[in-house]
Amino acid sequence: MKYFCYQIGIEIKNQLTSLRKEFFRKTIHICTAFVPIFLHFAKVPAIVCLCTAGVLYIIAESLRSNGHEIPLISDITAAAARKRDENKFVLGPVTLVAGIVAAALLWNEGAASVGIYALAFGDGLASLSGKTFGKIRVPYTHGKTVEGSLTCFAAIFCSTFFVTKNCAISLVVATCGALIEVLPLKDFDNLIIPVVLGGIVACMSNSLPFLA
Repeated sequence: MKYFCYQIGIEIKNQLTSLRKEFFRKTIHICTAFVPIFLHFAKVPAIVCLCTAGVLYIIAESLRSNGHEIPLISDITAAAARKRDENKFVLGPVTLVAGIVAAALLWNEGAASVGIYALAFGDGLASLSGKTFGKIRVPYTHGKTVEGSLTCFAAIFCSTFFVTKNCAISLVVATCGALIEVLPLKDFDNLIIPVVLGGIVACMSNSLPFLA
């Protein structure tokens, strides 16, 4: 009985640690929602800053993964790293920056904003919802949940409607975003979501002149 209680205690501790890491990681994720504001007022400096931050992270993370700790950066990475990323190069921040920069360079301001907001709120809140409330697992998705996917859909629909003021486009973008998010893409959804969803809006922007 004592051993059983001990095992339960260890399991609960591991779950709480995983949830804490997820909240910390997705808080960083959600903070990328401020990027479209910087892009609006100073696009080139914002992109330069993002690229610089990405390069500095790659250097710091390469050193960390080889046993050389970098103050603050390594601490943040370790605090946010998933179990699958322990003792490995954590790729998530690289694909996050790459996806945002790619969307900003490829699409007009409105379309890029839709893609970035989808990444910040859709992907970010989906993971938090799935980890916290998720009960119904989606088969062959490495643990993704129906609750997380519905949260993703709702978040992307709302953020897209905020930009486009168009229900039809918001519905298309939210559906595509939820489908992408549920795929077991690991960290590469950070790159795919803003680029693909921004591209969908860009292709439809001829009927929405204010997005151009």
